[in-house]
Amino acid sequence: MKNLLLCFTILWSACIYSQVLMETPAPGFIRSIEFRGSSSVTGNPVIALGEPLHLKFDDIIGDEADYYYTIEHYNYDWTPSELVKSEYLLGFDDVRIFNYTNSFNTLQPYTHYELSIPNRDTQGLKVTGNYVLNVYNNSKELIFSRKFMVYQPLTQVGVTIKRSRDLQFINKKQVVNFTIYSPDILLRNPERTVNVMIMQNYNLKSAITNIKPQYSLANELIYRYDQSTAFLAGNEYLKFDSKDVRAPTVQISRVELNDLYHHFLFTDRSRDEQPYTYNPDVNGQFVVRTLQGNDPDIEAEYVWTHFSLMNYEPLGGGEIHLFGAFNNFQLDESTLMKYNKESGLYENARLFKQGYYDYKYVLLKEDQSMDPGFISGNFEKTENEFQVLVYFRDLGARYDQIIGVGTANSINITN
Repeated sequence: MKNLLLCFTILWSACIYSQVLMETPAPGFIRSIEFRGSSSVTGNPVIALGEPLHLKFDDIIGDEADYYYTIEHYNYDWTPSELVKSEYLLGFDDVRIFNYTNSFNTLQPYTHYELSIPNRDTQGLKVTGNYVLNVYNNSKELIFSRKFMVYQPLTQVGVTIKRSRDLQFINKKQVVNFTIYSPDILLRNPERTVNVMIMQNYNLKSAITNIKPQYSLANELIYRYDQSTAFLAGNEYLKFDSKDVRAPTVQISRVELNDLYHHFLFTDRSRDEQPYTYNPDVNGQFVVRTLQGNDPDIEAEYVWTHFSLMNYEPLGGGEIHLFGAFNNFQLDESTLMKYNKESGLYENARLFKQGYYDYKYVLLKEDQSMDPGFISGNFEKTENEFQVLVYFRDLGARYDQIIGVGTANSINITN
C-alpha cells in the first residue's frame, strides 16, 4: 500500500511539473506593461543571447509597493527544463525592483517601475531557449508573468510569404514557407531534434508549432506546407493617438474631463464586407507618449478611452473584444464590448496611458476559440510581420536551444 501511494505521489508530481506554462495576466492595477529587447516591439521579446532586456510597468494604486522578479528556463513546449538556475543564469534573481518613480503632475497617481537585464544582480543569461520573467509582490504572490525567447544565430532561416493554394482561402490566408540552412551545425535526425515556432505580428498566443520538415537536402531543411503553416491574414489595425490629452487627434471625436480625461472615439463599423484598403499600422503595437510633459513614463496621463462599434451580424453566443499589444493580446473583462440597447452599439471604456495605440475587434466564440476576421475581415493583401524560431535539442541534450530566427513581411507576398 505504501509503495502504491509513493508511486501515485511521484506520478502526480511529475504531471504537475510537466504542465505547459501559461502566462499570468496582470491584475487591473498593473498597467502599461512594456517588455522588449533592443527593438521597439513589446510583448514577448525575441532577443539574441547577450542582448539587454527591458521591462516597464505602472501600478496605478501609486503606493510604492515592493516588487520582485525571477527568471525561469523552459523547454520548447513550455514545460520546465531540467536546468538548474546556475546553469542558465549569470548572477542571481529573486531580488527587488529598485528603479521606481512616482508620477508627476497627473490626475491619476501611479508608480512607474523599470527593470533592465543585465544589472548588478542579474548579469545575464548563459544559454538560449524559452524563458519566463515573473513579477511577485512583497507577499510572494505572483502578480504577472511574461514569456520571452533567447536565440543564437547558428543557422540561417529564409522565410517567404505566399498565398494559399486552397481556393477556399486564397483571398483570406497567408502561408509561411521557410528553409533552415545549417552549414556549421549538424542537425541529426531533424524529425526528432528540430522544432519550429511561427509567429504572426509578435503574437505568441496564436503561434503555430509542432511542424516537422518536409524535405532534407544536404544542410537544408525545407518547409513548404500550405494549410499547416497558414495564418488568417486579418486586416490592418485601427488606431487612436491620445498624445494631446486636451484636444481631439487621430480617431478621437471629443474630449471630456470628469476626475480623469475621457476620450470618445468615432464609431467603428464592420470591415468584413468592405474592400481592402491599405492603412499603415504598427501591427498591433503601441507607444506611450505625451505633449503635456518631457518624460512620458511619469508625466503621461491615464485616460478613459471610449470605444463604440456598429455591428449587425449575430454573434452566435460569442463576445466581441478589443485586441492588441496594449495588454499582450489578452482577452479579458477589460476588453469586452457590451451591447447598449439605447444606442444600438457595442461599447467599452478602458483606461489607457497617453500614447499611440493600434487595436482591432475580434470575436471570442462560445468554444473559446477566436475569430480575428469576424469584424475586420481577412484579406491576403494585409501587411503582417512573421517570425520563425528554430529550436534544436541534440540527442542526449538536456534542454532546447534556439539556433536561428527568420523574418518576413507579407507586403512581398507571392503566388
